Amino acid sequence: MRCAGAIVVAALMTMPVMALAQPIEGLYVGGGAGLHMPQRMAVTPNTPAFGGSHLRLSQDLGFVALGNIGYAFGNGARVEIEGDFAQNSVNKLGRTGFPATASGTVRHYGVMANALFDMDVGSPWIYPYIGGGVGYQWTNLSSFAVNQTGGAFTYRANATQGAFAAQAIVGTSFPIPNMPGLSITPEYRFMDVLGGGKFDGKLAAGNAQLQLHNQFEHNFLIGVRYAFNVTPPVTQSSAAATAVPAAQLSRSYLVFFDWDKAGLSDKARGIVKDAAANAARAQITKIDVAGNADTSGTPAYNQGLSMRRAEAVAAELVKDGVAKSAIVITAAGDSKPLVPTGPGVREPQNRRVEIVLH
Repeated sequence: MRCAGAIVVAALMTMPVMALAQPIEGLYVGGGAGLHMPQRMAVTPNTPAFGGSHLRLSQDLGFVALGNIGYAFGNGARVEIEGDFAQNSVNKLGRTGFPATASGTVRHYGVMANALFDMDVGSPWIYPYIGGGVGYQWTNLSSFAVNQTGGAFTYRANATQGAFAAQAIVGTSFPIPNMPGLSITPEYRFMDVLGGGKFDGKLAAGNAQLQLHNQFEHNFLIGVRYAFNVTPPVTQSSAAATAVPAAQLSRSYLVFFDWDKAGLSDKARGIVKDAAANAARAQITKIDVAGNADTSGTPAYNQGLSMRRAEAVAAELVKDGVAKSAIVITAAGDSKPLVPTGPGVREPQNRRVEIVLH
């Protein structure tokens, strides 16, 4: 419990000093499955038939599955409720000098309340996160049997006990391209289920009881998460049709870009060519070229992306005959959206370069 508590406290204390960014905001659901790896567990019997009190329960590798529903606040923090289930086979209960075999199944299931924080690493493709949780877990011994070598005694148990638990969580979400709101979430969870539960069983000569101590469990999962409050992208052609008023075509032009791209499409090159031709006819001496991005990346990443877009348009203007000295290039990142959105939203009308002829 001390180890799990230290990890959870350290994770929660570091949250406020980290960059505030995450790919989702609002309600989300998720789930995952993977490998369940329990550590050897201390067990205390209440009868001398087991030959002493220093026993260890070993289990084979098993599986774990969980589901959750949560809410992201849009500033990096989120909370969720989780339901989980794990199962392992028993392979040994004993100690040196106590020859015995063991069999049966150990199942864990319960409910946890988690607090997590998504970290900004400067990429729209990867969002590491850390967190911790507390809750309640039940342990079930099913068809549990201990057979002492030589037939001295046989112990049988089918029982369930509950206890409080804590866990630490480390993971990473990978947003899936062209599927807004959907992410892959590989993660590691360390859980400590508090010990003290006593499991009644049967010996040939009467009743017996085993007390399980702290259960330390390692879970390695691959999951998916779906956030509901993510706006699907609209097509570039529809964005261009609604974003460019006809009255501005002679002096102001908008060039739109695909998500996370700075390359010009054929349609974008046509708009730049029209701007260059109009600049030549009107004998324009100054052209402002301002790059912009939507909020799906980090501020630092979006600043660089908007500059690359502005530079691509400026290079195309020069190619179409505009003097390089007449062009003024600026980049606003995601600070000047045409369509106001929250963080992490792929909005096509905000992925643009504005050309203004003076």
